Amino acid sequence: MTTRNLLLSLLCAASCTYVAAQKTAGGGISQQMLTTITRAQPATGNAIANALAANPIDDLAKNRRNAGPIDTQFSIETPKQSITDQKSSGRCWMFSAMNVLRADFARQHEDTLAVEFSQDYLFFFDQLEKANLMLQGVIDTAKEPMEHERVRFFFQNPIGDGGTFCGLADLAPKYGLVPAAIAPETYSAENTSKMRQLITSKLREFGLELRRMVADKKKADAIATRKTAMLGEIYRLLTLTLGEPVQEFDYAFRDASGTIRTAMKHYTPQSFYAEVMGGRQLEGSFIMVMNDPRREYHKTYEVEWDRHAYDGTNWCYLNLPMEDIEQLAIAQLKDGRKMYSSYDVGKQLDRKRGYCDTENFDYASLMGTSFPMSKADRIATFDSGSTHAMTLTAVDLDKDGQPVKWKVENSWGASWGQGGCLIMSARWFREYMFRLVVDKQYVPEHLLKEAQQKPTMVMPEDPLFQDEL
Repeated sequence: MTTRNLLLSLLCAASCTYVAAQKTAGGGISQQMLTTITRAQPATGNAIANALAANPIDDLAKNRRNAGPIDTQFSIETPKQSITDQKSSGRCWMFSAMNVLRADFARQHEDTLAVEFSQDYLFFFDQLEKANLMLQGVIDTAKEPMEHERVRFFFQNPIGDGGTFCGLADLAPKYGLVPAAIAPETYSAENTSKMRQLITSKLREFGLELRRMVADKKKADAIATRKTAMLGEIYRLLTLTLGEPVQEFDYAFRDASGTIRTAMKHYTPQSFYAEVMGGRQLEGSFIMVMNDPRREYHKTYEVEWDRHAYDGTNWCYLNLPMEDIEQLAIAQLKDGRKMYSSYDVGKQLDRKRGYCDTENFDYASLMGTSFPMSKADRIATFDSGSTHAMTLTAVDLDKDGQPVKWKVENSWGASWGQGGCLIMSARWFREYMFRLVVDKQYVPEHLLKEAQQKPTMVMPEDPLFQDEL
């Protein structure tokens, strides 16, 4: 080796050593630190290590003292209805909201009539509206750099199948409703991932084109015309995957057993929506309440851009302690009416029994550690949040009128859990329940006034404000 090459090698080695030292000195794992870590490890029996290596963690952590029979009796329970199945899609918000509407319809007709709504039909327009929301949002922020927080928001999340009750409140009055028998589910409605992937890619392509048009100082009319053409292409993709939206149809109502009870009648989706609502307006008839212990209670908050349509309604909620939310839920259930609600359903869920309780699994003893975070801390660190919507149907009260357990209709099929339902202990409900949509007639006057406060705006990136799937 020449003197020059030897010198270069020594300089390179010194440089690498210096860089390595810099990486570890500022917070990396040094050899000394690794030694300290390994020496501090407690002795773990081979039995536990072998069991964990060969079995599902939940099977080993199951608390056998809490695995007995579940009490399925409820002191207050709404009428049962058929269980739905969202399959491999994130449309729980739509299933839960429609469960509430069809239960209200049956109640108005003293349970002599029943109807099931088409999720496929309204999902078509949900996706079209979300595509427009993204494209118009890109236009509105086109002068900002790509690194801008809101620009990233639109390109990272062009479209999705999750949502909240507000989506139904915006979409159904505009586009109407259709019976499930008229517009049945397609494969892509029940398995949304590939459709969503393709439309997402197309929207990102379109978004870049719209930004370039703004940068090139194209006229607003030209940009709007191009956006309309883009939405035409999205419409075509939706037609291919979800089917052409129904514009008119004939339908006769049946009872729960399937027997026809009314004469055949001609409808549009809008006239059908008006008939099943029975003159009641969905818009403005409810308030959404939420339990977020990080924020001040009895204040209203609005989530920016958390809506299904560009000209729709941001999700706005009144933040309340769990005690207040429980009393609102009890009041509406006592009147025989179901509610839209949402939870972090994956926590402490015994899938086989369809039961949620904070003592279902003892992960701490199995793993030799603890999991002490509060509800507020779990939310703040993305460890917990509102992930799944279900329909609240029942509550069991003790002699003092306090809840012992709750029951929801899920949308994972009738063979799952408790005949398609999920039972939740009161202690689990307080820790992992987040949203509730309540009809205003069951809300005390002082809470209605609080819900009218000017809301504090919060960002959609907040860990709690995720779409329910």
